[in-house]
Formats: sequence, structure tokens, C-alpha cells
Amino acid sequence: MARLRLAVLISGRGTNLQSLIDACADAGYPAEIGIAISNNPDARGLERAARAGIAARTVDHRPFADREAFERALDAALGEADTGLVCLAGFMRLLTPWFVERWRDRLINIHPSLLPAFPGLDTHARVLAAGARVSGCTVHFVRAEMDRGPIVVQAAVPVVEGDDEARLAARVLAAEHRAYPLAVRLIAEGRVRIAGDRCVIDGEEESGATLFSPSSPGGR
Repeated sequence: MARLRLAVLISGRGTNLQSLIDACADAGYPAEIGIAISNNPDARGLERAARAGIAARTVDHRPFADREAFERALDAALGEADTGLVCLAGFMRLLTPWFVERWRDRLINIHPSLLPAFPGLDTHARVLAAGARVSGCTVHFVRAEMDRGPIVVQAAVPVVEGDDEARLAARVLAAEHRAYPLAVRLIAEGRVRIAGDRCVIDGEEESGATLFSPSSPGGR
């Protein structure tokens, strides 16, 4: 069976790109990265791609007259790379409805919260300010509304007493590095079906387990 061909879009360090590079290095993984594209020519993630022998390209948004002109150039680059699934991995550009519809159900994103809670920016600060006891990350299909769309994978991360933004962000990022490759695997294996606003995962194990935070006294 042919491996699903990915394009990973980045703007910065590319740590989630690295998690996908590492996953795709396994010959049994059902996807491969065809190209990494950044809107930022100085993105460190481009170096990660180059070291892994992956095509690395910059489509700088700044010379374009408007967002749609930039996205048409981006779309052309994705087509040239024979892209089957676009993975947003710290891509710091809001996408227009034109692009989102163009790649509908072939475009996923990872966000550092348990959506639909805490969409947008400054996520960890808002989680801490709200006194939330659990945070996490979400991989979802992209829709025109920011940080909305059918959810593929979520990972829950405890908020620990004394956390600051940096500590919580590091814990969530570690979960992202596991959640993104899992989501891509499920999609590449054909196990994800979109039903309205939800994803149905074929073969998902049912569990009645409940996570309490804080845990009950005596572990009960």
C-alpha cells in the first residue's frame, strides 16, 4: 500500500515537524513527508527537514499583495509535491476560506489545548488564569473558523500546582509530539471517517475509565 504523502507547514522551530520526521523514518509507518514549507525563510524547522533529506521550501508571504495570492502560490507548491495531507505544525498564518475549502478534509492542525476550550493565542496563560486542572492538545481537521473542526486525537495533560507558562507548555509539547504522529497514522490507515462535525475512528477501543484531577483521597 502506498504511503500517504505529507506536506508539513511551519513558521518556526519545527518540533512537531521533527516528531513526524521521526515517525516517518519507520518503514512500517503509513505516511511519508514529501515537503516541508515555511512562510518564514529563517525558520529553524527548514534545517530539520534538510538534515532528514526532505525537500525544504520557503513561500514567503510578505511579497504577495494579499493573503489569497500567497495561498495560491502555496497551493501550487503543495500540488507540485503531490501532497495527500497538509499538516499545519506551528504555521503562524490564518488561512482564508478559499484555501481551507480547497484542502477540505486533507488539512489538519495541532493546537495546544483541549479544544473547543481555549482556542486562539496565549493558550497556556489563559489555562493557568482560569484555574483549569487539565490541559492538553488537539489534532483536528481545519475549518474556516479558527481552531475549529472535527477532532482526530486529543491528549490530556495535568496542570500541576506551581506551574508557569513555560513548564505547562513543555508538558503539553511533549504530548503534541505523540499525538500528531498518531493522528496522521490513523488518517493514513483509512481509519478516520468524518461524520458532520465529528471524526469517527474505526477500531477505537471503548473505555469507561474516568480521569480525576485531583485524584480522590486514598486513590479511591
